[in-house]
Amino acid sequence: MHLVVVVGAGPAGMSVANLLSKAGHEVIILNRDIKFGGLAEYGIFPSKLKLRGGLRKSYWEILERPNVHYFGNVTVGNGRDLTVEELRSLGASALVFATGAQGTKTIGVEGDSALGVYHAKDVVYHFNRLPGFSERPFDMGRRVAVIGVGDVMVDIAHWLIRYKQVEQVTAIARRGPLERKYNPKEIRAVCANIDQAALQEEFARIRPRLEAVGQDPDKIFKEMTEEFTKCEPKASQTRMGFRFLASPKRVLTDANNRVRGLEIEETKLEPKGQDTAAVGLKQYYEFPCDSVVFAVGDRVDETVGLPYKNGVFVTNPKASGNDPDDALFQAYDEASGKVVEGVFLTGWARKASEGLVGIAKRDGEWCAEVLTRYLGTQTPRDRTAVQGVLNRLRRLLEERNVTAVGVDELRALEAAEKACTEPQGCIGEFKFATNQEMLQQIRRHRAKSVSV
Repeated sequence: MHLVVVVGAGPAGMSVANLLSKAGHEVIILNRDIKFGGLAEYGIFPSKLKLRGGLRKSYWEILERPNVHYFGNVTVGNGRDLTVEELRSLGASALVFATGAQGTKTIGVEGDSALGVYHAKDVVYHFNRLPGFSERPFDMGRRVAVIGVGDVMVDIAHWLIRYKQVEQVTAIARRGPLERKYNPKEIRAVCANIDQAALQEEFARIRPRLEAVGQDPDKIFKEMTEEFTKCEPKASQTRMGFRFLASPKRVLTDANNRVRGLEIEETKLEPKGQDTAAVGLKQYYEFPCDSVVFAVGDRVDETVGLPYKNGVFVTNPKASGNDPDDALFQAYDEASGKVVEGVFLTGWARKASEGLVGIAKRDGEWCAEVLTRYLGTQTPRDRTAVQGVLNRLRRLLEERNVTAVGVDELRALEAAEKACTEPQGCIGEFKFATNQEMLQQIRRHRAKSVSV
């Protein structure tokens, strides 16, 4: 058998842990958050209780296996609880980083640090009650511009319409309506609030530019509006609209550095292979809004301590011919021109913002295949060696006063949250909003266990 350390307990990390533990290997999971789940816990819209419940059930089954060792509330990176080099020195057979894409990404326009400019991931974390974000103020104002037309945009619009009940939400896209990225099933959450008369006017505004690249505006409008079926009941008077072929160039601010609008450049479409690209027309106008949310993807956190470049961790560029290609999952040091021995990447840590839970799970499965081939070239560990690694890890955490949270304590925390019947501002189900509240419950559990 081998011992593998997985950093991150989201869909990709749990997928790796599942397959490796099933194969008889020992797995240590280190997770930044107290709770496991990552994107599945803090990225899915909180009212989707059935989906989240199913994922939790499958993750509990993995974590309660005797050869899986969970350490929640443990951070990895430069200046954190443990560094990458310290993990490498523990003596495990391999490390897998499934840390997600924790860095924020904008489109780099002037004014993107103004008051009222937010990143989509931060907003999603806020309404999903992730500690550090749950109590952060998000002053959205009356009119909100969301940059992007994917599923994340829909989730944010859903929150703004149903729970914030703002006056206007506008999704802004550099390309046209044919290139919209959201899932037709997801738009049901907000389609009752879409202003279809305004949408028709928007199609009329951009009609010549769509026809110029051979697109049929009437057909696209029909297909788009036919997706507005089985809409959830209207929960507010919020109007939702779209602005296509519109490229934000500058965030406009008032004297207090507060958002007052966007400067937008008109764009046109140009063919690009089988797809299209947006090209600026040097024609500008002001679009009034009180806040801006960038839903344009994410980048990884370079402070983790892995080789990093242009928003992503660097993976081995040398193809090996395997399918899936092993090289794509190996951390790579460009300075030395060598792979970082025994260090692998998966999920959004490998390819930021690529798909949601299902895609991350599949990426974890591919990584487990690659890792299994790698482990076949390494010396197996016996039970004594595994226990030695666990002891060294626990000693390091104790020396640094890190309150690592185990599975039994997570079960106690789950019971405490279920006992709180008042939602207290939560959507869908009660969650403690801060690490301090969760750790307080865990300490109570520990005290009871000691007294018994």
